[in-house]
Amino acid sequence: MTETVLVTGVGGPAGVSVVNALLRAGVRTIAVDCDASAAGLTLGDVSGIVPMAGDPKFVDTLCDLAVSLGADAVVSTVAEELVALGTRAEDLAGNGIAVWVPSQKAVEQCSDKAVFATILAEAGIATPATGFAASDVSGPWIVKPRFGRGSRDVYPCDSADEVAWALRRVVDPLVQTRLSGLEFTVDALVDRDGRFAGGVPRWRLETRGGISTKGETFADDRVLIGAAAVLEAVGLCGVACVQGFVTDADEVVFVECNPRFSGGLPLSLAAGADLVGEYVRGIRGLPIRSSRLGYRPGVRMSRLFCEVFEG
Repeated sequence: MTETVLVTGVGGPAGVSVVNALLRAGVRTIAVDCDASAAGLTLGDVSGIVPMAGDPKFVDTLCDLAVSLGADAVVSTVAEELVALGTRAEDLAGNGIAVWVPSQKAVEQCSDKAVFATILAEAGIATPATGFAASDVSGPWIVKPRFGRGSRDVYPCDSADEVAWALRRVVDPLVQTRLSGLEFTVDALVDRDGRFAGGVPRWRLETRGGISTKGETFADDRVLIGAAAVLEAVGLCGVACVQGFVTDADEVVFVECNPRFSGGLPLSLAAGADLVGEYVRGIRGLPIRSSRLGYRPGVRMSRLFCEVFEG
C-alpha cells in the first residue's frame, strides 16, 4: 500500500505547513478539517471533513475517513484532538492507522499554565512568577487565561488596578510577572524514549493572533538545553513548540509549551530541519534521526509562508 498521511487542522498555518512539507516529500496526503471552508483542504491529494475534537463522533469519523481514503498514519496539528486520539490509539491501530500522541497527563500539564509554571519551578527551570492576583507576584504584570492558546485575552498591566480590571475580563485567569526581552519559540521533537532528538530556536520578531509572522533562526545552547529540560519535566514526547524569552538581563526564561506543531513551522523547515518527515517516521515506529534535525542559524521569515531567506 502506498504510504498515505492524513493531516488534521488544515485550516490553520501549522496544518497547511505539514501538508506542504509532506507533498514536497512526495507523500500522498489527505487534508482534513472540521470547517468545510478551510483553505488547506484544497492542498491535499484528497480531503475530508471531521467533527470538532470535542464531538463524540470525532475519532470514529476520522477513522472511517482514513480507512476509506487509504491513510496509514495520522498527523494531528490541533492540541484539542490529542487526548481523544490517544485514548483510541489501539482502535485506530486495529484499522491499520498509526498515531503518536503524548500521554494525557503530559497534554494536561502543558494546557494548564498554572500547573505548567509549578512543574517548571519545582524542576529548577526559570519561568515567570505565577499567581492569581496582583499581590501574588511582582509587577509589571501580564494577565492571561489559565487555559487556551494564542494571544486572545492577554493583557499587559502596569498597576494593580489594571490587573483587577483585566481579571474581570478573562475567563479563569492567572497573573504572571511580565517579561521584557526577545521572545523565542523552539520547534522540537522528542523520541519515544523521551530523548530530545533536536530543535530549532527562532526569534518571534512579529506575531499576529499569537502566530509568529516574522522570525529568524538563531543558535544558543542555553535555549536548546533549557527546552529539552522543559519537555522532560512535563513528560512530553513527539512534536512540541516551547516558548520563552531571553530577557534584557540575558536570562533564558520559559513561559509555555504546546504539544503540537507551531504556526511558525515554515521557518524551521526552511532552515533545514526535517521535523515533519522525522515525526512521521516516529508515528510509524521508526527511529528518529537527529542528523535530519540540524538547522542553519540566521534564516529569516517575513510574512508567514513567503519570503524565507538566508541572513
